[in-house]
Amino acid sequence: MKSFRFPLEKALDWRRVQLELEEVRYKQQVGSLADLDRQRAEVEAAGIRTEIQVREWRPIAAGDLTALGDYRLYIKARESAIARQRFEAAQKLAEQQQLMLEARRRCRLLERLKERRLAEWTAERDHEVEEIAAES
Repeated sequence: MKSFRFPLEKALDWRRVQLELEEVRYKQQVGSLADLDRQRAEVEAAGIRTEIQVREWRPIAAGDLTALGDYRLYIKARESAIARQRFEAAQKLAEQQQLMLEARRRCRLLERLKERRLAEWTAERDHEVEEIAAES
């Protein structure tokens, strides 16, 4: 009997490559989201540190209070920009997750088909071996 050959092996290999690519893209999106979270935490911490430093000054000049007010506005604007970017990144992450899951489903489908065909081939081979042994 000839050896097992899966006719869709190249398609299965292609699906595996696609899956790996989608997984890499997904991990990049997760990294982008984590980076935005880190940026938000840094901006928030910088705002708190500045607020504490200015409150410790004795005496506080009017110009310093004006600068602090401007800095507060800057921090709020930066936090809003990061929040927008994070929202967009979260949407992209959800889309990429769907693409990755679809690629995984397609790959798994071909893998199951290969497993089924291999099981059929194995059963057929075993049956042939039994027939040859019975004839002997």
